[in-house]
Amino acid sequence: METMSDCCEGLRSSAVSRRGVLLGGASFAAWAYLPKFARAADGRDPRLVVVILRGALDGLATVAPLGDPDYAGLHGSIALTSGGPNAALPLDSFFALHPAMPEFARMYRDKKAAVIHAVATPYRDRSHFDGQDVLESGFAGPGRVQSGWLNRALEGLPKGERVTSALAVGPTTPLVLRGAAPTVGWAPVALPQAAEDTAMRLVELYQHRDPALANALKQGLALDKAAQGDDMKPKPGASGVSAMRLAARGAAKLMAADDGPRIGALAFDGWDTHANEGGPVGRLAQLLGGLDGALSEFETGLGARWRDTVIVVATEFGRTARINGTQGTDHGTGTIALVAGGAVKGGRVIADWPGLKPANLYQARDLAPTTDLRAVMKGVLKDQFGLTDRVLAESVFPDSGAVKPMQGLVF
Repeated sequence: METMSDCCEGLRSSAVSRRGVLLGGASFAAWAYLPKFARAADGRDPRLVVVILRGALDGLATVAPLGDPDYAGLHGSIALTSGGPNAALPLDSFFALHPAMPEFARMYRDKKAAVIHAVATPYRDRSHFDGQDVLESGFAGPGRVQSGWLNRALEGLPKGERVTSALAVGPTTPLVLRGAAPTVGWAPVALPQAAEDTAMRLVELYQHRDPALANALKQGLALDKAAQGDDMKPKPGASGVSAMRLAARGAAKLMAADDGPRIGALAFDGWDTHANEGGPVGRLAQLLGGLDGALSEFETGLGARWRDTVIVVATEFGRTARINGTQGTDHGTGTIALVAGGAVKGGRVIADWPGLKPANLYQARDLAPTTDLRAVMKGVLKDQFGLTDRVLAESVFPDSGAVKPMQGLVF
C-alpha cells in the first residue's frame, strides 16, 4: 500500500520556493516569512483538517446500510453484519460502522463525529486522476485549474481573520492546498537528519549571504523539532497503515501551537480495493484502522484545540454496490464523507437515502449520490471561518451557486 512517503520535507512557501534548502533529507523554506496569528476576540480558535483518501473509498463497506434489504445480497461475502464475530458497530437503527473504527464510533457516541452518506463530487466518470482533480480543485470538471479550493478559501477569508497560512502534510503539497495563499509543509522523518552542528554552520553561512533565508531556515529547524520527538520515529518494519498515525501525530503537534497553522491537509493513498477488499477483517479493515488511529492522534495531539476543530474525510468517488469476481469492488459513484472534532454537531448519519434496489442504482451499478460534497465543504468553511455564500460559490467552488452550504454541521 502506498501512503505518506518516508522522506522528510520541511517547510515550503510559494513566496520563496526558489530558495528551498536541502538539509539531511529535509527541505526548509519560509516559515519566518509567514504572518503570526492572533487569538480570536471571542476565545474561539478554529482549526480545519481535510483528509483525502486517494483510490476511492467503499462507503457501503465503511458505513453499511444494514437496514436496506438489498445491501447484503449486493456486497456478498464482504458485507458487514450486525451479529457474530467482528460485528459492525451500530450508529442508528439503519446504519452501522465498520468494526475497525472504534475511535470514530466513540466520537460519534459523544456527538463529536457524523457521517454524510450517498455523497459525491460533481464528477460522474471513473478515472482516479480526473476524480481526484475535481475533488481537490473544487471545479465541476477536471483539468480546469492548478489551484485547490482550500487554498482559495484561505485567500477569501474575511478581513482581519487570523488564519493566514495552511499546513500541507506529506512529501508534496496536495492540489487542494496549491495556489497563491501561503502554505507550509511537513512530512515525517525517515532519512537521517543533519547533526545540529552542521545545521548551525549552514545557518551561519547563509547569515552572511542571505539573512532572510538564514532566518527562515532557523525557524524551519525549530518547527521541525517541534513536530519531532521519540514518538515520531518510524519503527523498524512499520507499515503504511502506521504511517497514517505518524503523519497525524506530527500535524497535530504543529496545529496545536499558538502560532501554528489553523488549516491543514493530508492525503492517504491505497484505497483502490478492486480485489481482496475483505469484510470486517482484511485489507480495507487495515486501512480503516489506520484512518481511525489518525483521527485519534488528532484528538490527542490537539489537546484543548480539539474543542474548536473540524476534520473532514473525503474521497474522489465511491465503489460499486455489487461485489466483483475478485472479492473486491470496482470504481463507483456515491460514497461517504466523515466529519469529526469538538466543533462538530455529531451523533448523526446525514443521508437522503436513495436505496439499493436495482432501479435506484446509478447506471444500474453504483450507490446514487443525493448530496453534493461541495455542500459539506461549504458548510464547514462558512461556519468555521465565516466565508460568505458569494465567495464560496464564485471563488472557492466556482460556478456552484446552486449548491447551498450544508447547515448545522458545526457549532
